[in-house]
Parts: sequence; C-alpha cells; structure tokens
Amino acid sequence: MFSIVLYQPEIPPNTGAIMRLAANTGCLLHLIEPLGFEMSDTRLKRAGMDYRERVITQVHESLEAWIESEEPQRVFAFSPLGATWHSSLDYAPGDALLFGPESTGLPEEVTSALWVDESARIPMLPGVRSLNLANAVAIVVYEAWSHHRYMGAV
Repeated sequence: MFSIVLYQPEIPPNTGAIMRLAANTGCLLHLIEPLGFEMSDTRLKRAGMDYRERVITQVHESLEAWIESEEPQRVFAFSPLGATWHSSLDYAPGDALLFGPESTGLPEEVTSALWVDESARIPMLPGVRSLNLANAVAIVVYEAWSHHRYMGAV
C-alpha cells in the first residue's frame, strides 16, 4: 500500500505502535538510522506485540541509502511547517510518507529536498507543541488509505 518512513525515531513505544499500524494497514515500514533504541528493545517489542513479525521493517543507515535502495516514486514529508494540509494530497499506492524524530521533527533541509514531492502538515490548534508521532502517522495513513476506499480491508 504505502511506505511509512521514520527518520531517526527516538521512542521505542512509538515505533512499536507504528509497527502495529503498518501490520493492520498493509504498509511497509522503513527506519532511518540512527535509531534512539535497539531493535531488540523490550519496550519496542511490547508496543509492537505479535505484530512485529507481520510487518516488513527495513532499517537504512541514512536517507540517501533509503532513496538509493527503494527508489520511491513520490515522497510526502510531514512537518508542522508543511505547505499544505495532509488531507489535500492526492495519495497513490506506493507513496512514501516521511516523518521526523519525536523531539525535533524533520529538519528543513529534508522537507525542502528536491526528492520531496510535497511537504504537508496535520492541522492543530495554535499554542500546542505537537501530536504524538504514532498518532500523526496513524492520521496520515488512514487519510491516504481512505482515498482508496480502504483497499484490501475487511
């Protein structure tokens, strides 16, 4: 369906919850190093529970290595500074959905990179810090999937 790409994720339970989301939606999961945890972390395993074996997860040493390996056709980067709403994108199967680390989000040099097709944001009220990463990924994945009438779902 889609590829979820986590750039330098820091919090194991968030990544575990995103693994569970990927398993339930048919998404691939790509993790860009450095990771803020070991893949064997018990908090990651607990959050991902038995879903960890049901999702294809690949770890890449850098964004450049991910691009070279996966050759994504389209990349949507999500940031509070994005130019458009996440719901206004025209999602297609195979799109890569790129999210930044919990503490800082995606750096500007990533959101403005030539290989990023669009930088988008999830609407929030002013004066609040941000959404939890796992929640933000879930919002975007389900929005993208809804554009395809939840293809493959039961």
